[in-house]
Amino acid sequence: MTYDSLGDFVAALERAGQLHRIESEVDPKLEISEITNRVVKRGGPALLFTNVRGSQFPVLTNQFGSRRRMAMALGAATLDEAGDRIRKLLDMSMPQSAMEKIGKLLSLAPLAAALPKTVSSGSCQDVVLDKPDLTKLPVLTTWPMDAGPFITLPLVVTKDPQNGRFNVGMYRMQVYGPNETAMHWQRHKQGRAHAGAWGDRVPVAVAIGSDPVLTYAATAPLPPVVDEYLFAGLLRGKPVKLVACKTVDLKVPADAEFVLEGYVDNTDVRVEGPFGDHTGVYSLADRYPTFHVQCVTHRRNAIYPATVVGKPPMEDAWLGKATERIFLPLLQMVVPEIVDMNLPVEGGFQNLAIVSIRKAYPGQGKKVMNALWGLGHMMMLTRVLVIVDEDVDVQDPRTVAWFVLNNLDAQHDVVMMPGPVDDLDHGSYTPALGMKVGVDATRKTAAEGYTREWPPDMIMDDATRSRVDARWKEYGLDRIERALEPDDWSGQR
Repeated sequence: MTYDSLGDFVAALERAGQLHRIESEVDPKLEISEITNRVVKRGGPALLFTNVRGSQFPVLTNQFGSRRRMAMALGAATLDEAGDRIRKLLDMSMPQSAMEKIGKLLSLAPLAAALPKTVSSGSCQDVVLDKPDLTKLPVLTTWPMDAGPFITLPLVVTKDPQNGRFNVGMYRMQVYGPNETAMHWQRHKQGRAHAGAWGDRVPVAVAIGSDPVLTYAATAPLPPVVDEYLFAGLLRGKPVKLVACKTVDLKVPADAEFVLEGYVDNTDVRVEGPFGDHTGVYSLADRYPTFHVQCVTHRRNAIYPATVVGKPPMEDAWLGKATERIFLPLLQMVVPEIVDMNLPVEGGFQNLAIVSIRKAYPGQGKKVMNALWGLGHMMMLTRVLVIVDEDVDVQDPRTVAWFVLNNLDAQHDVVMMPGPVDDLDHGSYTPALGMKVGVDATRKTAAEGYTREWPPDMIMDDATRSRVDARWKEYGLDRIERALEPDDWSGQR
């Protein structure tokens, strides 16, 4: 099932035993984040803090913090099932001979059932505050060196002034005061592109707390031609309901918990940060434009959602895993030799991607590297790409490490590629520009200059395996259970 609002999802989590309520008073400054960090590291449940100091609103954290909850959020039994929805849609929509880039594929798909639907009213406007005051919201300060409280799950709505196409991005917002925040949209983000097109004053609305599919969509690396409302409708199987804002010409989710309306002043640039980031270190102070809040609306009995980021694993690990599974079919449509992909949690989304391919000709591993780095928002910021053969299980880090370290010759197999990197990549000597690494660990032949005979893998023959299987109980080994080691980063198996 899918959910119409965050409240619906919270109720479903509670029914499934995936929500823990904390009714004791808690402080939104550091205390909630410390509790959440400990629970996430143990693979624990979503947390609903119902008694938050200084605010009437409860705070929800860790809603996406497990494989099961992330799948629930997408209305699926597994993350692969969510990816299969996209695969089936694309298979139905386009003949194989007509494959084009991702934006074209999605724009030509039968999308009537997924198009957002505008309604006359929405629960997000149950309450309209006489005077906007962000200090009434339980905005978290998550780490000791943070410059202040940050809104960490905002759905920032802008539109292109030329074609009217919406974008829903997720850009953290440091709260400066009752009606002002920073707007941390980085140079590679679509919201930043919209801001440049508007000029000095950019109409902006910020929804906080939506149905979980739309929240996920705001984090997804979509091409500009596909807006997040449409993508969420595809994943949900039903349209997102939108309502017109009160003071700006934008549309927001009708069932959002909170909506902030106003404008970003590109001439009002202030220091933003530091902020304890998903990289596991603080992103340092920098200068960003200011969002001026002119109107605040919210649902009755609204819930304030937040995420706590830091050294992995954190809740955002599962948002990354959802992207891995959902976007794999899209990558395969554009680069058909791709078999599977793993974005390890320890790589923080963009630091490492392990990709297996169906290799058919010399140099194909390096061809795939270039193809992936050229895919715009999806893969262009990936710092390290590792390419392996199709029989390697990229989801098994031990197998990957053995295979790569056995097969690698750095002189021939490592590619150094200068190009854009994430603004948060502190390893690059110049902001937003750095060196990326590609590792072609596929098996090599003489056609690629490998003049030796490639050694075969050690695999037992099928006949022997079958004989041993048949006599396993006779050997008395059926009582030996495989030792299950807990997953190092999630506490789950």
